[in-house]
Amino acid sequence: MSLLDASKASLWVSLASITFNPLFWNIAARREHRTRWLSGLCGGPRQGCYAIAAAIFSLGLVRDALFRAAMQEQPALAALDNRVVQAVAVAVMGAGMVLVVASTYMLGITGTFLGDYFGILMDARVTGFPFNVLDNPMYVGSTVSFLGAALWYARPAGLLVTAYVWLVYAVALRFEGPFTAMIYAARDAARDHPSQTRKSAMKKKKL
Repeated sequence: MSLLDASKASLWVSLASITFNPLFWNIAARREHRTRWLSGLCGGPRQGCYAIAAAIFSLGLVRDALFRAAMQEQPALAALDNRVVQAVAVAVMGAGMVLVVASTYMLGITGTFLGDYFGILMDARVTGFPFNVLDNPMYVGSTVSFLGAALWYARPAGLLVTAYVWLVYAVALRFEGPFTAMIYAARDAARDHPSQTRKSAMKKKKL
């Protein structure tokens, strides 16, 4: 019996959505950091950050709906279709949701949804739960939620999709981590050497 039906378009649409979302928010946020296009369009950095937050949240709902639709068309595995696995699935999904919700609570809307790209920076690094347990609890929580859903639907294809979700997030982190660190390093340099920062800004204006 096949554990994966690659002929179903719904599977590829789901994978495309999973790929698109981090591409969208990274490209949009980096352009905002360079040009302030979204801040200008929305009337300020905070409004721009709320706009991209709404877009990311909406795209996440679409991604999840597409994943569920894809799983309905994939072969089920009888060994996974029992109450024990379903109980494990609920626990796993619950753990994923706790990580996502706790991360959002600790960071706030602007901290969660790329506020630093809009110039809305955190005063200090967040170290409370779940950041005292994981470096990237939001991404881990999202991946764990996919894993729980795959178990709930008893679809081996869902396990492969979950692995792909983590791969996509790992690649995104390779770009997001250094860029975010650069933003805060620039902020810290401006605090330590304000006169030099002003001179540099004046030179750029003259050029």
